[in-house]
Amino acid sequence: MTTAMVFPGMGPVTFKELGRFLLMNSRAKELLGQADEALGYGLFEAFRTSEEAYSEAAQVAFMVACTALADWAADELGAEPVVCAGPSFGEKPLIGWSGALDFPDAVRMTAGLARCTAAYFAAEHRDVVTQSFVRAPAGPLAELLASMSARGIWHEVSCLLDDGFQMISLHERDLEEFQRQLRAIRSLPLYTMRPPMHSSLFTGLRAAAAREVIDALPLRAPRLPVLADQDGRELTGAEELRAMLLDHFVQPVDWPAVLGALRGRGVERLVIAGPDSLFGRVEGAVKHFEVVAADPRAALRVRSVA
Repeated sequence: MTTAMVFPGMGPVTFKELGRFLLMNSRAKELLGQADEALGYGLFEAFRTSEEAYSEAAQVAFMVACTALADWAADELGAEPVVCAGPSFGEKPLIGWSGALDFPDAVRMTAGLARCTAAYFAAEHRDVVTQSFVRAPAGPLAELLASMSARGIWHEVSCLLDDGFQMISLHERDLEEFQRQLRAIRSLPLYTMRPPMHSSLFTGLRAAAAREVIDALPLRAPRLPVLADQDGRELTGAEELRAMLLDHFVQPVDWPAVLGALRGRGVERLVIAGPDSLFGRVEGAVKHFEVVAADPRAALRVRSVA
């Protein structure tokens, strides 16, 4: 069965969810040691004592877990992917696992981008949030967004996930009314992200990330084709990957386009390497692919059975 390895975007993650896997999985423990050396501090303890869902330690721990789970899926499940993708945060473990960066460099990249992003949003665009919602009928949603544009209410699509499932960035002063209007068209608002993500406003963050982290990365061609999460195009060179990492800050994720590109390549199975509540569960994924959850629960369950 033709397989793709997919690294999911990062949702709010707790030590309770990942700590046991990081401690008990042999590959995760090996990668933790490499991460400690790359960072110059103990990642496991920093993650354990972290109080923020998207702290530097939480982000690096998530990246380490996803990398270990991809290796586990290859070793224990026999996954032999012909292509890989990593929507949103998933770009970070993807870059390392695809062979475009050595793992220690991928760790330093993840930590550096976490610090850069936190510093940027501490000072800039503090009034912007990203709202996710589901079950939005196409016609009424288009009318709602057109009405907002006509009234001069700024908004942008930050992430397309599935039919009626999107993330929209807007000013926080307009959030309550937007949520009310979503409910009026029988859509369900989900969570509000602070800081926001994937907007053309964030050119300053793109420039800072390039200057402080991405321009200096020793990227090379990946060992597997990579599909860009912005539009599903195939990337095979180092500079193409560098551009994808930079576009991450200012362009929306288009997951249906990536799924369409995977189908066009004849992919039949998605192995989701990491904790995931979105990308492997949308209808566009489960309707057209066999979806295999290579998550901490699955890895620990197999270990306990063995």
